[in-house]
Amino acid sequence: MTSYSSSSSPPPSSEPNHDEIYRSQAEQYDRLIAAQPLLGSRINAIRPLAGLDVVDLGAGSGRLTLPLAAMARSVLAVDLSSAMLEVAASRLTASGADNWRTAVGTHLRIPAGDASADLVVSGWSIAYSAASDTDPDGSALAAILDEIRRVLRPGGTVVIFETMGTGFATPNPPVFLLNYYDSLERVHGFAHECFPFDYTFADAAEAERLARFFFGEETGDKVAASGSPIVPEFAGVWHRVYE
Repeated sequence: MTSYSSSSSPPPSSEPNHDEIYRSQAEQYDRLIAAQPLLGSRINAIRPLAGLDVVDLGAGSGRLTLPLAAMARSVLAVDLSSAMLEVAASRLTASGADNWRTAVGTHLRIPAGDASADLVVSGWSIAYSAASDTDPDGSALAAILDEIRRVLRPGGTVVIFETMGTGFATPNPPVFLLNYYDSLERVHGFAHECFPFDYTFADAAEAERLARFFFGEETGDKVAASGSPIVPEFAGVWHRVYE
């Protein structure tokens, strides 16, 4: 659904409450992520989308769902926040796509049948369950991957996007996500690539406002000092085929 800022620990209570943002400020959040590039072509390079049934897990306001719906046979957008899914549905309807549906669900209870999908994608969402403070032994991540594997057909692919740092000129992933990332590769056999994924806003004022809204005061101050409409961001993509 989203990314963390690059602090050494989860955001303190004085920082933005992401759960509340997802419940009550979905449209503002959608304006933030609209400043980043689309990722359909990157997913398509990992697993060609034509003819696939796809689950977008933690779909949020549809940042991945829209490009997926443009290329895949069908897309199920799943999120815990009905407000986010309402924004996604509005965007999908406006696009003219008719091969999608939305459903409220979680990473551990995906509202899809066994072996019903060729591809599961999850953008900026598993991290909330797999960060070191919430999943110190990796059991939550293992359970999520088991649930993803349940809905995948043999030979199905899982693609996971997460942050590799916001507001830095080089990749600088949050310390509390490093064990999660290491586990994806070392324990669960995922391949990994890192790529620039900058936010490009209309102007510097919008960059500062939306950075403060979601990433908090430290990142907002850094964006304000830069005077730039571009907020540097790096993303990681992890992917694996399940036979």
